[in-house]
Amino acid sequence: MSEMPILDPVLHSLALMAPAGYFIGLHIRYASPLMQFSNYNQDWLDHYTEKAFALRDPTIAWGFSTEGACRWSEIDIPDPFGLFREAKEFGLKFGLTVSCGPVRSRTISSFARADRDFTDSEIEKISELVRRLHDITEPPESLTTAQIEALKLIAAGDRHAAAAAKLKISESALKARLMSARQKLLARTTAEAIQRAKDYRLM
Repeated sequence: MSEMPILDPVLHSLALMAPAGYFIGLHIRYASPLMQFSNYNQDWLDHYTEKAFALRDPTIAWGFSTEGACRWSEIDIPDPFGLFREAKEFGLKFGLTVSCGPVRSRTISSFARADRDFTDSEIEKISELVRRLHDITEPPESLTTAQIEALKLIAAGDRHAAAAAKLKISESALKARLMSARQKLLARTTAEAIQRAKDYRLM
């Protein structure tokens, strides 16, 4: 799981509704999600990677062309490489894809079951939870000057004590700035916060 309290309850609810697993790519930009979560079986993930299915996945093509939710059995996009057929061999027999957000920052997610198709009420609930994840993880428009200064010094290799001395603040004040930056960027570690700030072009 994410180890981020704000996201964990939503991801847990989605896991319960998709017992064969899920993949969620949040705010896909330049063909790569800013954040992603998956609990699919590792054998399927390895197979998916080995077959380069990300470049051939009908659910991704559907997700970029349409906002909404669709059962895999109803996706009207060719599957010449047999992704859906092979997914069934790994227990992903019934699936659902949910897409939301503008094309420049699209969230695309897929959910699977082995026993039956998703009901209309489940699709509605899953769609609501995906939209919540999309909204929660919307990248911030800015960081404070204090947060940026603290992140830059750590990114440059300074330890906490050295960075605090350069900023003429206490080490605890520095840690507070780093913590607030992590929270704003939904990052688990300072290193992750630095990377996200760079990805979002905030520093």
